[in-house]
Amino acid sequence: MMGNNQTVISQFLLLGMPIPPEHQNMFFTLFLAMYLTTVLGNLLIIILIRLGSHLHTPMYLFLSNLSFSDLCFSSVTMPKLLQNMQSRDTFISYVDCLTQMYFLMAFGDMESLLLVVMAYDRYVAICFPLHYTSIMNPKFCACLLMPLWMLTLLDAMMHTMLVARLSFCDDNVIPHFFCDISALLKLACSDTYVNELMIFITGGPIIIVPFLLIVISYARIVSSILKVSSTRGIHKVFSTCGSHLSVVSLFYGTIFGLYFSPSDNNSTVKETTMAMMFTVVTPMLNPFIYSLRNRDIKQALIRLTCKRKITL
Repeated sequence: MMGNNQTVISQFLLLGMPIPPEHQNMFFTLFLAMYLTTVLGNLLIIILIRLGSHLHTPMYLFLSNLSFSDLCFSSVTMPKLLQNMQSRDTFISYVDCLTQMYFLMAFGDMESLLLVVMAYDRYVAICFPLHYTSIMNPKFCACLLMPLWMLTLLDAMMHTMLVARLSFCDDNVIPHFFCDISALLKLACSDTYVNELMIFITGGPIIIVPFLLIVISYARIVSSILKVSSTRGIHKVFSTCGSHLSVVSLFYGTIFGLYFSPSDNNSTVKETTMAMMFTVVTPMLNPFIYSLRNRDIKQALIRLTCKRKITL
C-alpha cells in the first residue's frame, strides 16, 4: 500500500451492460449476432474491393480502410464483452485495460480521419470531375493514408503512456463494458491535468476539425450541384454521397451524444447505451449502408456469387 489511500492497481472491474440477469442469455445471443455480422460484413466489403478490378479507385481504397478500421474497432471491445456476459469474472488486468484503450483510440481516431478524406474525395469528384484522376492519383492517396495511420497510432500511444503514469486509488470499478479513457481518468488519484490538456489539444484536430472539414466539403458540393440544371444530375450526386453522409451522421451523432452532451440523472445508462452505438452498432451498419446504397458494391457481390456458382 502507498500513502493517501493509493495502491498498485493490477486489475479493473468492468460493470458491463445494465442488463437484468434473466435477460443475459438473450442479449448475449443478440450481441454475438451483431458482432458476427460486423466481422462478416466488413470482411466482405474488403474482399469485394480486393477482387473487383473496377473497384480499384480512390473511393473504394478509402472504403476498404474504413471497413478494416471498423472491423478492428469492434473487435477491441466485443470479445471481452461477450466473455464477461458468460462469466462471473468481469475483471480486466491493468495491462489489458491499457492495451484495449490504446487500440480503441487508434481505430476510433482513424475512422474520424478517414471520413474527412472520403468527403474530400467526393468533393473533388463532383466539383472537379475533369481533374479527378490527376488529383486523386495512387501516389497522392498513399500519401494521405500513411500519415493518417501513423498519426492515430502515435496519438493513441501518447494518451496510453500518459495514463500509465497515473496512480489509482482503491476504487477500480469502471462503469462501462470497456476501458474508456474518461472513466480511467475519473479513477485516478494523481493529477490528471496533463492528460486532460492533451485530450483537449488533440481532440480538436482529430474530432472537431475533421467534422468541420466534412461540413465545408458538403457545403461546397451543395453549392456546386445547385448550379446543375439537370434533375438527373442532382439525383446522381445525392446517390453518390448518400452512403457517406449516412455514415458521417451515425458516427458523429454517437460521438457527440457520448462525449459532448450534458450529464443527467441517468448518465451511466445513457453513456453505456451511446457507447454500444459507437463501438458496436455503427461498425455493423456501415457495410449495409455502403452495400445497399452502392450499385458498384452490389454488382461486385453479384459477380462474385455468379463465379462461385459456376465453379461449383
